[in-house]
Amino acid sequence: MDAGADAELDRLAAIVTNCRLCPRLVAWRGESAAHPPARFAGQAYWARPVPGWGDPNARVLVVGLAPAANGGNRTGRIFTGDRSGDFLFASLYRTGFANQPGSTDRDDGLAVSDLYIAAVVRCAPPDNKPLPAERDPCLRYLIRELALLTKVRVVVALGSYAWDGTLRALAAPGAPSTPKPAFGHFAEARIGRLALLGSYHPSQQNTFTGRLTVDMLDEVMLRARELAGLEPPERS
Repeated sequence: MDAGADAELDRLAAIVTNCRLCPRLVAWRGESAAHPPARFAGQAYWARPVPGWGDPNARVLVVGLAPAANGGNRTGRIFTGDRSGDFLFASLYRTGFANQPGSTDRDDGLAVSDLYIAAVVRCAPPDNKPLPAERDPCLRYLIRELALLTKVRVVVALGSYAWDGTLRALAAPGAPSTPKPAFGHFAEARIGRLALLGSYHPSQQNTFTGRLTVDMLDEVMLRARELAGLEPPERS
């Protein structure tokens, strides 16, 4: 990535963190920070929209639903400080995208390579359920990231919401309506230069019930490496 595009990602991050487009989400992120669970009592919450982050030269983009109220909304980094992130980062470590298997805060030394992480919605929503009127204005940020991350070849959508949001972000303005590829775990679709790869979301609802296992998520991330033309990881 050239220095200009890298600077544009930084500018985009600054725009995202100052967004106040959705009153309900602005109120909820602040309410979550003001009344944290006991295990996070006394911690300073980010309580703002959470920008994308990672390697600006990434060939794989991971897209989630939205920051968790006591995860990204607390730490300021998507998937950082919650159980979904614990499951995801362990997989990213095993599959060669991350330098360590976990992350608790933005300054804990975690680094990713060939990977960028974003979300369809950038503020924590009540009950993890953004409204369509909140999703659609927020898609401008994912659209811009896709334009700036010129080396991305694979998008991994974590869950059906991320799958649908990514398809919306990739839809060309004015293009004729066509049937959307169906979401499923390990589903694949080709959208222009990009391969879209589906995975169940690493939420506790899925990981605690066995709907998404360690091996299943690793399989998706290893397939993403293959589709992106990356070498297999040194560690298994």
